[in-house]
Formats: sequence, structure tokens, C-alpha cells
Amino acid sequence: MASINNWVLLSAYVLSFIIGVPANILAFYAFVMKVRQKPTPTDILLLNLTSSDLLFLCFLPLKMYEAASNMEWHLPKIMCSITSFIFFTTIYTSALLLMAVSVDRYVAVAYPVLYRQLYKPIYAIAVSAFAWFFSAAHCTIVFFVVHLPLPNNTVRSTACYEQFTEEQKKIVLPVRLEFFIVLCLVPLLISVLCYLRCIWLLYTQPRISKEKKRRAIGMAMGTLFVFVVCFLPYSSSHVVGYSSNKSPEWRYYTLLLSTFNTCLDPIIFYFSSSVYRNTSALHMPCLRQRNCSRDEVVDGSSD
Repeated sequence: MASINNWVLLSAYVLSFIIGVPANILAFYAFVMKVRQKPTPTDILLLNLTSSDLLFLCFLPLKMYEAASNMEWHLPKIMCSITSFIFFTTIYTSALLLMAVSVDRYVAVAYPVLYRQLYKPIYAIAVSAFAWFFSAAHCTIVFFVVHLPLPNNTVRSTACYEQFTEEQKKIVLPVRLEFFIVLCLVPLLISVLCYLRCIWLLYTQPRISKEKKRRAIGMAMGTLFVFVVCFLPYSSSHVVGYSSNKSPEWRYYTLLLSTFNTCLDPIIFYFSSSVYRNTSALHMPCLRQRNCSRDEVVDGSSD
């Protein structure tokens, strides 16, 4: 891994941490307050999305340590497994939750009567739980691979979840290909179809305000941008790795794009929920003046 510039990785991790932590803490605060008052399916999905981002950011300092150590892992092996598990689980959970938000928005526009019947928080809770379970169940592979017994003449790698043996590759590479199809490509296609249809329906209804149309396009473009820029390049490395029987070294740099997802998700929060817009506008004045009520912060509802 000599060709990988660990300082580029470290700089990107630090930048994502500095931007992502305050933005997602603000989002978490906004959605928690809203869910406590009057939960909506969208707010519950977005609360889980920002929780996924925050969990990712909690373990990001360990990836910083790895980059600062020239991509060598000097911590206990179990910490490598846990860090890798959380890292990948939160990435794929975010992708599934973004897909769920796109379906939620499409049903709300295309089938408003049905949506009002399904407008129950329990459904969003069930979808969120499934997204967490489905991605976590897939990512348990890191525990099996990292702790797989090695041949006696094999020199143990000092890297974390990299430089696999041939036996490990037989497990990792096919599973990664399945990750690409199930956890990236399918959610991307569903999101594209939902948002294209949603935008078309909105623009065929002249009574919809230009502001709502603008936010709908912003949300659609933001979500698709996250998929195409943050998730697709990294997941595409799985296809290349499977076809070439080794992980491409540029995979590290595409993983940085997935890291930047924690900075871009708040853009989606802005366009998809008025509670986040209200909190973003009122939170700092509240801190300065200490005279605004909770109702002022959580008065908005998901659009």
C-alpha cells in the first residue's frame, strides 16, 4: 500500500469530522425534538439517517489513527473488526434509509390517500429497523474474515481488513459483489425511479407552489448526488475487485467519498424536513438569547 497517500486520507477524515459532527448533532437535536412532539414517517427515517452518520463519525477517529500510522493497525484485532463493522454498516444503512425516504416521498405525492392511511410512525420504525438489521447482517462478514485461521507459513498483515490471503479472497470478493448489487445498485435505481416520477407528478400539478417544487428537486438532486458521488464509486470497486481477484488500491480514495456522505446528508435534511430548516435558522439565536421556546424550534413538519 505504498502508493496510497495516508496524509490525503487523514486530511479527508479530519475535514469530514469537523464538518459532519456539528451538522449532524444539529440534525439529531432537531429530529429528536420533533419526534417527541409529533413524529412523522419522514422524520423517523431522517432521525435514523443522522444517527447512522453520528455513529460513523464516532468511529472515524480510529480511521484517523490508522491513516496517521501509515495504514498500519497497531490496536487489538477485535477493534479492527468492530471499527470495520460499524464503518461499513453505517455506510450501507445510510444508502437503504435514503432509498426509504425516496419511496416515502413518492407515495406521499403519487398516492396521497394511501399515504394518509399509512401515515403511522410504526411503519417508519419497522423500515428503519430492517435497514439497520439488513446492513448489519451483511457486514458481519468482517468478523469471520479478520479472524479466519491463516496457514502456518502466512505472515500476518499489519493492515486492518486489507491484504487478504487467497482463502479470504474467496469469501470477501464474492460477498462484496453482492454488496454492490443489493446495497448500492438496487437502492440507487429505486431512488432514481421514485424521484423522477415524483418530480414529474409535482410539475403536472399547477396548484403546487414553486417553493415546494424547488425543494422537491433539491431533495431529489441531493439524494442522487450522494448515491452517485459517495456510494457508487466505492461500491464499484467491489466489481473491479471481484473481476481482478484483488482489491484496487484506489478503493481507499473512493471510501473517502463515502466518508463525505456525513457532510452531505444535512443538505438532504434541509430539503426534506422543515423542522431541520427551522432549527438551523433558530438554533443559534436561541443559544444567544435564551428566550425562544421549544415550540419555535419544532413547529415545522415534514413537507
